[in-house]
Amino acid sequence: MKNRNSRIAALFAAAVLVLSGIQPLAAQQPPSVKRNMLLKQDMTIPGREAVMAVVEIPPGGAEGRHTHPAEVYALMLEGSLVLEREGQPTETVKAGDHFYVAPGQIHQGINKGTVPAKLVAFFVAEKGKPLTTPVP
Repeated sequence: MKNRNSRIAALFAAAVLVLSGIQPLAAQQPPSVKRNMLLKQDMTIPGREAVMAVVEIPPGGAEGRHTHPAEVYALMLEGSLVLEREGQPTETVKAGDHFYVAPGQIHQGINKGTVPAKLVAFFVAEKGKPLTTPVP
C-alpha cells in the first residue's frame, strides 16, 4: 500500500510540474548563430565566387569549429568575439577590428560578451564547394 501511495504522489508531483510550465532538468539549446547572405556572385578569377554575409552570434553562442574553401576577410560591426584560429594565438576582436582566415584553416568565433556580436564576412570561395565544413 505504501509503495502504491509513493507512486501516486510522484505522479501527482510530476503532473504539477508539467502543468505549471516547469520542466525538470530540461536541456537548454545553445543560442543559434544567424547568417544573412548579402551577395553570391561569380568572380572574374576562374573557378572562384564572391560571397558576402552578415553573421550574428548571440551572447553565449559559438559557431563551432569549421573551415571554408575560401579566403575570408571579416569586419566586426558590433560586440566582440573570442577568435580561435588554428596555428595562431586566440584573440578577442571587437567592433571596428578586422581579421583574416586562410582557406582550410580551422577556426571558430565565440561570443563571451553580453550583447550580440555582429560581423560582415567576405569570402573569395572555390565555386561549387560547400561554403562551410564543420570540424569535430
